[in-house]
Amino acid sequence: MSEISDKSDDEWRKELTPEQFHVCREHGTEAPFTGQYYATKEPGRYLCACCGAELFDSDTKFDSGTGWPSFWDVAEQENVGTSTDSSHGMTRTEVHCARCGAHLGHVFPDGPAPTGLRYCINSLSLDLKKR
Repeated sequence: MSEISDKSDDEWRKELTPEQFHVCREHGTEAPFTGQYYATKEPGRYLCACCGAELFDSDTKFDSGTGWPSFWDVAEQENVGTSTDSSHGMTRTEVHCARCGAHLGHVFPDGPAPTGLRYCINSLSLDLKKR
């Protein structure tokens, strides 16, 4: 899936809460243990809060103890992109929505089997579509 959003910041500000705008469009991070989905166990699909692309499935969600929703895999590979993030004096792999470019969080190589990955995602960047 290619990036399809060319909305201006003003357009995004009209659609998102100030907190969502900060996380999704300005690459911010919500405080740990504050997001609405970090402890959610409801079955469903997690969609991009900006454009509705399917990103993660509850079947791959796990409690990482970090305070953010964590997944060991993506739901639709073509909907999730990564890039190098060298901010804050460290190098990490940023995760973003491939459709609209929204910042979602980061992925780390310390997750459970079978992938060994931990997608550490901001609740503010997600909408849960319950099954």
